[in-house]
Amino acid sequence: MSSGPAGQSARSSVPPITHGQGGVQRHATLRTHDGVAIEAAYDPGPDPAGEVAVVLAHGFTGGLARPHVRRIAGVFAQRAAVITFSFRGHGGSGGHSTVGDREVLDLAAAVAWARSLGHTRVVTVGFSMGGSVVLRHAALHRGRTEARTDAVVAVSAPARWYYRGTAPMRRLHWVVTRRAGRTVGRLGLRTRIHPHEWDPVPLSPVESVPLIAPTPLLIVHGDRDPYFPLDHPRMLSSAAEGGAELWLEEGMGHAEHAATDELVGRIASWVTASWTSATAD
Repeated sequence: MSSGPAGQSARSSVPPITHGQGGVQRHATLRTHDGVAIEAAYDPGPDPAGEVAVVLAHGFTGGLARPHVRRIAGVFAQRAAVITFSFRGHGGSGGHSTVGDREVLDLAAAVAWARSLGHTRVVTVGFSMGGSVVLRHAALHRGRTEARTDAVVAVSAPARWYYRGTAPMRRLHWVVTRRAGRTVGRLGLRTRIHPHEWDPVPLSPVESVPLIAPTPLLIVHGDRDPYFPLDHPRMLSSAAEGGAELWLEEGMGHAEHAATDELVGRIASWVTASWTSATAD
């Protein structure tokens, strides 16, 4: 669903549009490398001078204003600064969703914004489609100062593209690939979907994982996920060849709706621990 390989030459221009009190930007419109306007919001967390910022990447049909995204952001904001944003085609952002391809550029713009706000360590946390995006972003932005990530968390992420092994994923493919489905997506799900197929097919999540090391990686997945069964997180973990931590959560379903405050708190603790370990090294 793109005219070129997203992320391989991605840079972002991050001009602030609105400002909060004291010069701290609470809301902004970010501009991606391919010119899409992305809505974003910033919570400085408990320590406005803190080094760590968490950038949350939502799932398909999500957005920064969705209640579960706001809830999860609130839990992380007890530990660190948090940036939320809406992927292209979602919420108040421009463009059309490419369902995990050029969304890498949206995430790169959000990470660059976090660094422009003074955060020296940025952790990306993605859910479902956002989980695939954080994996691909980490693989494609190694060593790029403004857009690199310092740790990665993928929750309920797919391992491979074109998966149709569950009823929810078959319905999702109908929404994405059929004209009637895209109309349902636009009117019923408030998500504008690009009408063209991927060209070329982007690097898959499982192909991305081996390229992420030595960046810390956490893979989180529920054993009752109705979209992606447990072979997906196991494939991702195996591809990391020991370079990832895998949490299989008993009784958990899919993505933001299934992520309890307790689980998000544990992920926040992992983020803090990975930062402490990196600082010690």
